[in-house]
Amino acid sequence: MKLTEIVRERGLAVTAEVAPPKGSDPAAALGEARKLAALVDAINVTDGQGAAMRMSPIALARLMVEEGIVPVWQATCRDRNRIALQADLLAADALGVENALIVTGDHMVLGDHPDAKPVFDLDSVQLLHVAAEMLEGHDLAGNALDTPLDLCLGAVVAPEADNVELQLIKLRKKIDSGAEFIQTQAIFDPAAFARFMERADLQGVPVLAGIIPVTSPQAARFMNARIPGVNVPTWVIQLLNEAEVSDRPKVAAQIAGQIGASALEHCQGLHIMAQGRSRMLPDILSFAGVARA
Repeated sequence: MKLTEIVRERGLAVTAEVAPPKGSDPAAALGEARKLAALVDAINVTDGQGAAMRMSPIALARLMVEEGIVPVWQATCRDRNRIALQADLLAADALGVENALIVTGDHMVLGDHPDAKPVFDLDSVQLLHVAAEMLEGHDLAGNALDTPLDLCLGAVVAPEADNVELQLIKLRKKIDSGAEFIQTQAIFDPAAFARFMERADLQGVPVLAGIIPVTSPQAARFMNARIPGVNVPTWVIQLLNEAEVSDRPKVAAQIAGQIGASALEHCQGLHIMAQGRSRMLPDILSFAGVARA
């Protein structure tokens, strides 16, 4: 099912995410996807997240399709040239994957193969444009496709990045290039998110606000230092500092859920980024007011 159809039918969508395995056995990742599928509408399958080598996300996405789980395949520009990227778009479509989140990708220096050669033949805006052209039945070189691409295309924006003006410009370019839904980087300041949404020219494109549960002050400081576009505020760190270590998961879920509830006043869904902490999702969704009955 396409993410835009979920939003249209249900009024909002909630997504989570899972990483492919660091190996050839998908059992653990698929088991995680099954647990998440009972709680959310669709699940992102990350593509070399943090520039770390893992199984191709298309493989895990296909296995999810076979189990009736809706995947959102993350297509990263970093590792492939325009020929390979177009080939992967067609492959995902052929395997029954209906949603693709187009991202540029983290740089190699952040990952486990820092000496790998970055490709970046296309960036996310350019690949969105290419995919939109493929929806019309031809490739980037103008050659006709035997069958037009049929994917629901998504993009990412960082509403709390230091340069908000640049993010607004990028968002406009991504929508103009064919983005049909938007997932944001982590939101920690609902007021800043509301201001961003007021200024964004979305033309009816649904937005899912990104929510990350932060479970320790150390994790917060790491995110602030290493993840672009993420700004965990001091009040979150203070609440975590004041909580007993055993209580921090519950406090983190409450903070994440309350931020999500505020964000939902200005958007059409939530994207919960809680890899490795899926057991927190029921509490997060409950605090956000979107838990399934």
